[in-house]
Amino acid sequence: MTELLRTHGLTRHFKVGGTFSGKRLHAVDDVDLTIEEREIIALVGESGSGKSTIARLLARVYAPTAGEIIYRGRPLAKLRRRKDLLSYRGDVPMVFQDPFSSLNPAYRVSHGIMRGLILHRPDLNAAARQAEAVRVVEAVGLHPAAEILERYPYQLSGGQRQRVGFAQALAYRPKLIIADEPVSMLDVSIRIGLLNLMAALREDEGVSILYITHDIASARYLSDRIAVMYGGHIVETGPTEDVLADPKHPYTQLLLSAVPDPRAPLDPDAVVDRGEPPRVVDPAPGCRFRARCPLAIDRCAVETPLLRELGPRHSAACHVAV
Repeated sequence: MTELLRTHGLTRHFKVGGTFSGKRLHAVDDVDLTIEEREIIALVGESGSGKSTIARLLARVYAPTAGEIIYRGRPLAKLRRRKDLLSYRGDVPMVFQDPFSSLNPAYRVSHGIMRGLILHRPDLNAAARQAEAVRVVEAVGLHPAAEILERYPYQLSGGQRQRVGFAQALAYRPKLIIADEPVSMLDVSIRIGLLNLMAALREDEGVSILYITHDIASARYLSDRIAVMYGGHIVETGPTEDVLADPKHPYTQLLLSAVPDPRAPLDPDAVVDRGEPPRVVDPAPGCRFRARCPLAIDRCAVETPLLRELGPRHSAACHVAV
């Protein structure tokens, strides 16, 4: 497969406290992540792990504190011209978590799609823009498209609004869609439709998708590859089935143990969460999971583990993983 986007040492820190405070919140630290063409990769972790910060770094909502993002072989830091920046934002749009606040309630559905077409595809005339708006609305499974375009957001269900978000992204002719928890605020009964939509967009439109979620089950259903985040670090990554069938990092094992199986009896030896969330404000060296880890050793308190390959394309950042 062909590499589409890669991060190297991607880091984002935020200042916390008062004016003279020197404290920093380490939202993302030293992340190396690769996304290939026509690939769906799931970024998984609990709330506060840094998943959404990575999404906003890739979408250029935030600037990195350190590290770089390389898109199609070109560092984003070298994009200076407005034309190049617009081109990247059209290639890498974002679909937000909340379908109720991501659309402007004062405008019809057509407004956001048409505005994106005018901004990112100036080669289209008025008739072509209208035809393209109809096409992308139909592509996300909303019918009749002409009627949907004339509705206001309050006239749509949550699932329909989220599909409109994907239609807006699709109008740009994207190469990578960043989907930040796109189904977490929807009823369980309609989540599968959105997951199937993302899979269909990859097949029909050729886009890659970075699917950000805390839901292991949906990550398994949708993604080709999975990256597990904890405390601002990626702690495990690899093909989805390999990672979930044979998790190497204790945190990944903990996530999987938290997914209930109604058919299985209770396991008294299951991995149990026994600690507090990680400290990410001026963290000390060492593994940030060590306080919750049943396998922690002395080395974990003084040396931050790095990702190391433990199988074909399967890596974990753990001193004791084998």
